[in-house]
Amino acid sequence: MPLNTNHVLQLFNLAGRCALVTGGSVSIGRAIALGLAQAGADVAIQFSPTADSDFGLPHAAAETCSEIASLSRKGVSIAADFSKSGEGARAVSATAAAIGKVDILVICASIQSRQDFQTLSREDIARHIAINFTSTVELLQASLPPMIERKWGRVLSIGSVNQVRPEAQLSIYAALKSAQHNLITNLARQHAESGVTLNTLSPGLVATERNRWRRKVASEWDAVQAGANPMKRAGTPEEMVGAALLFCSDAGSFITGADLQATGGGHL
Repeated sequence: MPLNTNHVLQLFNLAGRCALVTGGSVSIGRAIALGLAQAGADVAIQFSPTADSDFGLPHAAAETCSEIASLSRKGVSIAADFSKSGEGARAVSATAAAIGKVDILVICASIQSRQDFQTLSREDIARHIAINFTSTVELLQASLPPMIERKWGRVLSIGSVNQVRPEAQLSIYAALKSAQHNLITNLARQHAESGVTLNTLSPGLVATERNRWRRKVASEWDAVQAGANPMKRAGTPEEMVGAALLFCSDAGSFITGADLQATGGGHL
């Protein structure tokens, strides 16, 4: 039988869906937010004003929402500090108030501190746990029940190659990424019959705002890329979008509890 192109495209069509993308103002989160909007979804992006200002991009959230609007989709920004208790749940309720519901949750916001394990303070560890794990629990507790009630939902957690190849200077970050994927897998099994899927997309080295400092000296960045994976290059945020659309649409309806390593072979 000939391939029904319209049917294939319809599998990725997100018209009528509403998404919340945390960390959606820059880099991978931004690329996924725009990809979801291009596929037809209305999108709320959670962002940290402090983090964006530290990147030198204080208007990133507004600019991303403007791009979403240019695609004839509703785009709203939600400032939330995930180091504070309750902010994950508030982001979900604010999204529902702004765009109607949360059909799709993309958990992308995180922090990463490169330092020797012996130098980590209790405060460093607590901040990592709050932003990289506790907020995830809050987001899931707030968003899953309505998805289950509607019998349709997509959760995509942005993991890391460090889940399987932890770096010495990223010990806490890597451990929490592993914990997050474990949680996603647990919930995927619990809710497999509900029409809600939960999956992890784990990038390797990707050129993002977080590692822009490493690209200031071209020769040093070339060396980093050469040693990162068999492709000997960094990925781009846009290269994460195809996998994200698979997991966030009807095209991925029979996939749950997966961990896709988008690493250029860096996990091998």
